[in-house]
Amino acid sequence: MKTPGTVLLLAAAFWAGVAHADRGSIPFKPNVKLFEPTQRAMLAWNGVEEILLLTTDLKASAPTKVLEVMPFPAEPKVKKGDTETFRRATTLINRKLAAWLPRRHGGRGVKSAPPPQPAGKITFHKKIGAHDISVAHVLDGKRFVEWVNKYLKKSGVDNPVIPPVMTESVKAYISEGYGWFVFDVVELDDKPKTNEAIQYRFRTDALYYPLKISRTFQGQTSIELLVLTPRLLSKFPGIPIEKVELRHKPVDITAQELRSLNKDMDDLLGHRNDMKLRIWRLRGALSSFNKDLIAR
Repeated sequence: MKTPGTVLLLAAAFWAGVAHADRGSIPFKPNVKLFEPTQRAMLAWNGVEEILLLTTDLKASAPTKVLEVMPFPAEPKVKKGDTETFRRATTLINRKLAAWLPRRHGGRGVKSAPPPQPAGKITFHKKIGAHDISVAHVLDGKRFVEWVNKYLKKSGVDNPVIPPVMTESVKAYISEGYGWFVFDVVELDDKPKTNEAIQYRFRTDALYYPLKISRTFQGQTSIELLVLTPRLLSKFPGIPIEKVELRHKPVDITAQELRSLNKDMDDLLGHRNDMKLRIWRLRGALSSFNKDLIAR
């Protein structure tokens, strides 16, 4: 663990972002390469429900529409989020850490996610800025490819190609009880585009962040997450705890402070005055994430 002085720079660097995982992506045009140089995410969990706030910077090697697929353990409620939440949260962390200088803190990471039936059904559809979002209940993993092919053809894709790794990931999610997926269509070109923040609220018995769906991307990644819970978490049945790095000493924030960051998260967490806010980092090859981040 670095000294708090160094941590200030690390927390501030969260806004610059280097993460690019959490979802699988399918370009409408074949042979187009996709890049996700920046992703910012904040997770708030009360033991029963979670709010996941997410925004990304995206670009492609050529102009194309892209279908992004993100799995959930239960049907999510989707709404537009506020990108300023991330900046306000890291500013709050920096201010609280600055009060500890020049004291030192040690640490070892986080140790203190019959008859034939239709393949799926759409339960929600809405355009949010550049996003064209659908929430789908995927009922049959074996017929997922057929169903998505029809979805893409209806959207104007002549010869859709579903990466085999995505097909296998979706089947695995469904077999594990994760039958809800968000399909998000965005238009990209070769210039990075910062998409609007999207907020997802869903029921879950553990803090959850999807990772194995991201194996459709190639290369190395560094994922940084703002995590907010009433207490620190120690059980990691998905990604091993050794792979989760605590970037700084967790800070306590009050209900009033949280309300200034995100009113929905304050409501979710019951207006408590002892919330724990910290940044986690995961690094490695995208192909190595064969499990999701799950913590209790």
